[in-house]
Formats: sequence, structure tokens, C-alpha cells
Amino acid sequence: MSKRVRLIDVTLRDAHQCLWATRMTTAMMKDVAPRLDRAGFEAIDLVGGAVFDVCVRYLREDPWERMRILNSWITETPLIIHTRGQSLFTFEFFSDDVVTLAAERFAANGMRYHTVYDALNDIRNLVIPIRAARSHGIHTVPGLVYTDSPVHTDDYYANKARELVKLGIDGLFIKDPSGLLVPERVTTLVPAIKAAIGDLPLQMHTHCLSGLAPYVLLQSIQHGVEVAHTATSTLANAASHPPTELFVRNCRRRGYEVDIDLDQITEVADRLAYIAERENKPTGAPLEYDEFHYHHQVAGGMISNLRYQLETVGLDGRMDEILEEAGQVRADLGYPIVVSPFAQYIVTQSVLNVMARDHGNERYYNVPNEVKLYVRGGYGEIAGHIDPNLYDRITGGAEPITERPGARVAPALERLRKRRGPFKSDDDLLLAAFYDDTQYDALKAAGPIATDYPLMKTPLLTLVKELSDRRSITSFHFIDKSGTSK
Repeated sequence: MSKRVRLIDVTLRDAHQCLWATRMTTAMMKDVAPRLDRAGFEAIDLVGGAVFDVCVRYLREDPWERMRILNSWITETPLIIHTRGQSLFTFEFFSDDVVTLAAERFAANGMRYHTVYDALNDIRNLVIPIRAARSHGIHTVPGLVYTDSPVHTDDYYANKARELVKLGIDGLFIKDPSGLLVPERVTTLVPAIKAAIGDLPLQMHTHCLSGLAPYVLLQSIQHGVEVAHTATSTLANAASHPPTELFVRNCRRRGYEVDIDLDQITEVADRLAYIAERENKPTGAPLEYDEFHYHHQVAGGMISNLRYQLETVGLDGRMDEILEEAGQVRADLGYPIVVSPFAQYIVTQSVLNVMARDHGNERYYNVPNEVKLYVRGGYGEIAGHIDPNLYDRITGGAEPITERPGARVAPALERLRKRRGPFKSDDDLLLAAFYDDTQYDALKAAGPIATDYPLMKTPLLTLVKELSDRRSITSFHFIDKSGTSK
């Protein structure tokens, strides 16, 4: 009997986060969402990561409303809420009462699937979000963030996986945000994690930044992964994910069973190409392999933003020097994983170190408060070693922080109700917890989400087939523009 491979679609969340700067509106989803729903995915990734934040700050769309709207368009497939553990959708840690209420509101707004991770793989930062989500019946699959370093060994990941299993989970995914996995590592890492979690399903979430991800994802299936994360081809590759269509065809050629309707995906791809052309947005293309990427591990989207920022401070033309420094900073700081927020902290420190050298000062002459807090353990446990002399230089000799970071944050909900309430709903209460009055008021002033978008004209034969498939219609009666029956 052939192995059955299941897929999770990331088109509506991570794919446009990677290629369209997270600017896919709810209206753009209307014509593609039902087709993704009918395609046969295990779940569809919708809100989380930067999406929640961009909805509020830039699109002025209430993310809670987006959840409710998409639940009316996608009725067969569970929708995924993706969070950064105790940080939820931002870079800061939230109190336990905020995290607990968020899980309740995920369920109330129709989210049935939760993928959650901590940027440092500190399992303490996942306890509250996992238990809260599962208490509301949400299928919860935490992730372990992958990186390539001397301390992130197979044993490291297997031990972390065992810690998660003890919490009670519904599966586990390997999160490779910078596309660092290579085929050789898959052959050892995947079996090690799979052995640690036993019968729980193992998922793979990897990006195409090294150009290797389509093959890595296929190889991961061979070595024990059961669920793959993919994106519709229009929004695949580059900084995004392996394309669904190619992955399904490759799996079937290897003899795997994949219950995905590629006709639906083709229609989604066509509609996304139409939107991309209309909105002047890019589509994905494969990237070349670059060994330097494994040194600095900074994602492509962040590099493009950094290039612009360097120009504004007179450091244009020095990108390679700063990325070289980023690899060294990462090693100095005990190998934090280059994912938000630590990607931003590492790059910022690298720029400051380069500027310090330009002025005859030593590295770490200036250190942001966020880096100081990280070095003390304020975000969680550090996987590697930090030289004691460097620790003292950065922190001024401050005591290390050893308690769970979330426990250091005071309860917030009652204080918010008194200071900024009353609120019409707990959804609004949470928005107030995440955003100041300026952002909150601007969102509320924007009004309901617009859901109309100019539809792509559907070829007649495609429309006939779609109606036949959906409504069991066996004959059609056409009337042309003149009113003549055909």
C-alpha cells in the first residue's frame, strides 16, 4: 500500500507574506478561497505571523473579521491561526491572561487549527498557548524552528520534540523559515524527530530561499514526514514555499497517494496571476543556491528592506560586509535563530558593529536594549554559549534571567478594561492589548472589510465544467446576446 501524503496550503497567509509584503486583501481571497476549499487540503493557513499586524496597521482590515468572512467562504477545510507563542503576532511578550483569551477568540471566530512556535524553541513559551488552544477544541500543532549551527543538532531537536509531546499536542511541524535544510540533513533530522513523537503526524514547512526546498520537501516525505506545506505556484518559490502543483506531481511519480484536485489549484493559480498583474505584484521564481546564505541566514525579504535602509544612513554598497558581520554576531550571541524578532536584532547589531569600526570603536560599542534583554535570557533559553566577557560588556554585568518570560509580564486585561474600555467585544479588547490608541482608532474608523474585487473572466468551457462538478447539472441552455436560444 502506497504512502498517503497530506498537504497544508499556505497561499492565503505565508505565501503572500513572502512575495507581496503581506498585502493580499480579503477581497482578493474571495474568488480563490472556495477553490482551495474544494482542493482537498488538510488545512488552509490564513492568519498569523505578520498578517494580523499588517491587517491592522496597513490594510485597515480587522483580522477577527477576516477570520469570520473566510469561514463563510471556506466551509469544508479547517482554517489555521499561526502564532509566535507567548508573543502571538508581535515581537513583545504578552501576559498569560492575554494569551489565554486569544485562544478563546480564535475558536469563537472559527479557527479550528493552530500552528504555534517559539523563535528560540523555548518550550516554556509554548505551554500557555498550547494548553489554552486545546482547551477550546482547536487542533494544535506546534513547530520547532530549524537552523544550521553547531548547537542545533538532531539530539537537540529530538529532545525538544519530546518536551512538546509531554504537553499534549496533535502533531508537530519542522519550521525552516530561512530555507536552510539540505537533503543530507533531512536523512537524519526527520527520522530523529519522528522517533521522538511516535505516531503523531510530522509536518514540514520550508522556504525556497536556497533553491533546495522543493527537493528537500520531497525527500522529507521519504524519511518520515506525513504532511507538507505548499503554496499555489503563482505565489511559490523565491522566499515562499514549494509549489503545490509540482510537489503533487512529483509525489505521485514516486508512488505516493496525494488526494489533491490539481484542477482547482490551476484555477487558483490563474486567478492569482490575474490579481498580480492587476496590482503590479511579483510572482514567484526559483532562486539560485548561494553558500553565503548559510553564513548569515537572513531571509531575502529582509535583505531587500535592509538595502534601502542602508542607503538612508550612508552605508549603501556595504551589504556583504554587514551580512558577513551578521554571521559573526549570530555566533557571538549563542546562535539565535534568524527569524523574527531575532533576525531584526541580529541585523541591527551588525549594522551598529560596522558603524562602530568606522569610528574606531570596538564591536558592541552600541547595543540595543532588545539585544541586552536577549543576552540575559529575557526572551527564553539560549541554545549556545556566550563568552562571559562579552556578556558583561553587553549587559553591564546584570544578572541572567532564568524564569519563564511570560511569568514576568503582569496580567493586562483588567487594567486595559479600566484604562481604555469599555469595549464592545473581547476581540476589541485584544486589539487594544496589541495596539495603541492611534492604530486601534484608525482600524475602527476604516469600517467593515470590503469584499468585492473585479473577477477574472472565466472561459465558458471552464464555467460549464465547474457548474457540472458542483451542482450535478447534466445539460445547459444558452442564450446569446441577441436573445437567441442555443
